[in-house]
Amino acid sequence: MSDRQILQAMSGLMAGMFVAILAGTVVSNALPRIIADLGASQSSYTWVVTAELLAMTATVPLWGKLSDLYDQKLLLQLSLGMFVVGSLLAGFSHEVGLLIFSRVAQGIGAGGLTALAQVVMAAIIPPRRLGKYSGIFGAVFAVGTVAGPLIGGVLVDTSWLGWRWCFFIGVPFALLAIVLLQRTLKLPAVARREVRIDFLGAFLIVAGVCALLIWVSLAGNRFDWASWQTAALTGTGVVLLAVAVLVESRAAEPVVPLDIFRNRTVTLTTVASLFVGVAMFGGTVFLSQYFQVSLGKSATVAGLMSLPMVLGLLVSSTVAGQIISATGRWKAYLVAGAAVMAVGLALLSTIGTGTHFALLSLYMAVLGIGVGMLMQNLVLAAQNDVPAAELGAATSVLSFFRSMGGTIGTSVLGAILANRVTDEISKSVAEAGAPAGGQAAGHGVPDMATLPAPMRAVVEHAYGVATADLFLVATPFALLALLAVLFVKEKPLKTTSGMERLVEESATAASPREAAGQAG
Repeated sequence: MSDRQILQAMSGLMAGMFVAILAGTVVSNALPRIIADLGASQSSYTWVVTAELLAMTATVPLWGKLSDLYDQKLLLQLSLGMFVVGSLLAGFSHEVGLLIFSRVAQGIGAGGLTALAQVVMAAIIPPRRLGKYSGIFGAVFAVGTVAGPLIGGVLVDTSWLGWRWCFFIGVPFALLAIVLLQRTLKLPAVARREVRIDFLGAFLIVAGVCALLIWVSLAGNRFDWASWQTAALTGTGVVLLAVAVLVESRAAEPVVPLDIFRNRTVTLTTVASLFVGVAMFGGTVFLSQYFQVSLGKSATVAGLMSLPMVLGLLVSSTVAGQIISATGRWKAYLVAGAAVMAVGLALLSTIGTGTHFALLSLYMAVLGIGVGMLMQNLVLAAQNDVPAAELGAATSVLSFFRSMGGTIGTSVLGAILANRVTDEISKSVAEAGAPAGGQAAGHGVPDMATLPAPMRAVVEHAYGVATADLFLVATPFALLALLAVLFVKEKPLKTTSGMERLVEESATAASPREAAGQAG
């Protein structure tokens, strides 16, 4: 395919990815207002984010399996349709339970977009040329990340619109993506092999992860860390996941194929993706809350304050992608990206209520540069080192573990944030000689406009300290990602697309069968 044909085919894919990115970023600055309006708790704040990540995590491997069975373009359009349904439900939510359910629907749609977009890109673009287009993907990611918080902030701060439009605004983009995919994405017919989806394995994985996530979300708030509830939830989660591994090892078509981990590159990039998910999603998802609660900024200003990190990601992913396509060398960017990401997280662990914005911008830019060099190139390394018939499995496995890391990181760090805020507020109030309690004690996301000045200063300090601690906890996970990519062996990038390789592999496999038939 020529560059023009590839760009035309990618237009619908990029529109779909923009929608998925917008779903998360447009809500980020609105969440403090949403949770306050619905009268929900800090745990609910975490679950509004986690519900989408969990649904996306659970369904990514299933979408990957479905891509082996059915038309990939149709599956992309179905995932966009699911996203539209979830967005409409979220926009009309009047209590936090329905909002969390709607986020699950959005997550299912986002899971399809996450898995299928990368599978289709690998199918039509050779790895040697993929770096250049990964830069375009990085640009779309950056635009969605920049536009989302800004749009969300403006909608929240505009009295005649409000936070519900943060969900409605993605609907027309999703419908546009469906139309673009229909008109521009032309995939040749490929013979599909018979595949049976391992629904038991999928159920066990989701149930096990949910048990552990419920534990980390509620422990310390609804019950003690050392309690029978902790023992029951952790025990159930570990047993379910152990059984899931047993089922997956025996299934004809497992949701997470264990055999793929015999490939060293896939194993190491999967481990790195897991730690990147924990560090990146877990560390940055609460930044908007820090801007609004600790620094006292409006939702619109909070969106603008995230620009340095997004611009760092945009520049690094674009430049690295172009250089990789020109030289064919990629490992140095994985190592540098992991190292820079760790440095950025460590720098952000020093922030507080008095941190100057110029210094904060520098720290966020460093983090963005590291993530931009690392995240997408992990997928490139894995896709380059597997047979074409395993592209979907390898891509979905990496996406699965990255989302898993993000889900676990968001839940664990959200629980740490809630407990840390409670401790800091209780400590400050006790030092002042006043009783602590209610919303201000950290069990709910406070409405800063209604707090008296002395209490507002206490809450701002508490959220500043707690947010810095989150980045400190996230830093070791970035170092573990660095350790994993150090052992990845660099191999030359292939110059044929996934579909071309699939045809070659099919022809190679067919030749012995034809010879045997003729001999018979």
